[in-house]
Amino acid sequence: MLLILTGSSCAGKTTLARALGDRVPDIAIHDHDEIGVPEDADVQWRNRTTEQWIGRALKYQDRGIDVLLTGQSPLGEILASPSAPQLDGIAVCLVDVDDEERRRRLDRRDNGLWSPAVLDSFVRWGAWHRGHAEDPRYRPEVIIDGSWPEMAWDRWSDWTKDDPRWNTHLLDTTGRPTTQCVDDLMRWVMRQRNACRTGELALTKGWTDIEP
Repeated sequence: MLLILTGSSCAGKTTLARALGDRVPDIAIHDHDEIGVPEDADVQWRNRTTEQWIGRALKYQDRGIDVLLTGQSPLGEILASPSAPQLDGIAVCLVDVDDEERRRRLDRRDNGLWSPAVLDSFVRWGAWHRGHAEDPRYRPEVIIDGSWPEMAWDRWSDWTKDDPRWNTHLLDTTGRPTTQCVDDLMRWVMRQRNACRTGELALTKGWTDIEP
C-alpha cells in the first residue's frame, strides 16, 4: 500500500520518516522531492511528480513492499492522481504543528531565510491542510485551480466529510518529543497495513466504485 505523510513545512515529516525506517519491516521510505525540484516548480509539477511516485509505489506493490512517502500532497491530490485506483491501499497522515511553532522552526532551520510574507504562506498552507483533512468541501479550489489536466478531481468531488474514505489521520508534533511522535506514527502505520491486508481499509482497491 501507499502511506502518505503530508503537511506544510517544518512539522517533522522527514525526521519522523527517517526514524521509522529502522523500526518497520518491508517498507520503502521516500521523499517526494528526491526526484528533483525544478526552479519553476508549481502545482502541476507537484501533481505530475505525485503520479510518478504512485507509479513507483505500484512497482514496489508487485514485490510485496509498502511505500511511505513524505511530501505536501494532501488526500484529495492523491485520490485524483491518474493511477491511484491501482494501489492496493491508500492511507494519509497529516503531520502538523501549531502556527507559531512552525514559524520558529522555519526560522531556526533556515537561518532567517524567509521573509514574513513567505512565512505567512507556509502557515496558511498548513491551515488549509487542516481544513482539507477535515472536509473535502473545504476550499477545494486551492488544489484544483491550475492543476495538471490529467487529475481526476471528480472521483471525490461529491463526497462529504462523513464518507469513511475521506480519512486523514492527524499527528500533531507541537511540544512533543520526537520519540513519542515516532511511536505514534509507527502505531498508525501498523494499523493501516493490517487494515489493508484484512480488507478493512476504506481506501482499498475498488474505492472508486463505491457510491458516496
